[in-house]
Amino acid sequence: MLSLWRVGNLPATAQDAQPKISVLILDGQNNHNWKETTPILKTALESCGRFEVTVSTSPPKGSKEEAWNGWNPEFSKFDAVMSNYNGELWPAKVRQEFTDYVKNGGAFVVIHAANNAFPLWPEYNEMIGLGGWGGRNEKSGPYVYVKDGKVVRDESPGAGGSHGAQSEFLVELLDAAHPITKGMPMKWKHAKDELYDSLRGPGTNMKILAYAHSEKSKKNEPMMMTLQYGKGRVFHTPMGHAGYSMQCVDFFTVVQRGTEWAVTGKVTLPVPPSFPGESAVAPTPGAAVGR
Repeated sequence: MLSLWRVGNLPATAQDAQPKISVLILDGQNNHNWKETTPILKTALESCGRFEVTVSTSPPKGSKEEAWNGWNPEFSKFDAVMSNYNGELWPAKVRQEFTDYVKNGGAFVVIHAANNAFPLWPEYNEMIGLGGWGGRNEKSGPYVYVKDGKVVRDESPGAGGSHGAQSEFLVELLDAAHPITKGMPMKWKHAKDELYDSLRGPGTNMKILAYAHSEKSKKNEPMMMTLQYGKGRVFHTPMGHAGYSMQCVDFFTVVQRGTEWAVTGKVTLPVPPSFPGESAVAPTPGAAVGR
């Protein structure tokens, strides 16, 4: 069982004195193990005392229309929506309600394979900025990466979405002054994960906060992004392939601070003393990182 470990080891009163941020996690379909990772995401948020989490699980793949008609997440009841979903297109009514939610000021958090979802849904691709697979290519938008401290938008032809073998890798800050990254080391070691490369999309109103060098693409690939969609704020991280990729101090911290920023535009949660440096991964207590 996952322990409710508080990143930063702050006393409960320091976090619980603030009103809790309500987060809705969406799952139910994914080409990754959402039954394993959704509980870890829930723990990552609730462990710091700043969030309360509800999970909404979609009908399974191949469900009949009546099952989908019975799934209608009430987005407006939550401060933020986090997607751990990659599967069949949501019904038109749900898509419209979600678009309106974010456009009108709702917060959205995108985790790993959620950026594989919905390649033909224009509004979703505007929200996430960059995505992969599902037939994405140059028509979906440029390949965006970092070179010599600058963001490159490469519009040459090519498929969107790829990754090499899973491994630990260094994450490096591009923007150390943003509320999410302020106080983090310039480089740190992240747990064994899929390092996505060649992501493509419109990438409008997008700021890259951090990147990692891909041995496959030989480029610096975005690992933390913020976006504006209408009045809503979006935080997007391609990290988080599996449980062992998530159960580390840096991932917990990134998700907590990214979600708080998406809701409030500010970050009050501290970077914990146990946050890793360049030399080694910092697993959360009791975690089986890298298995």
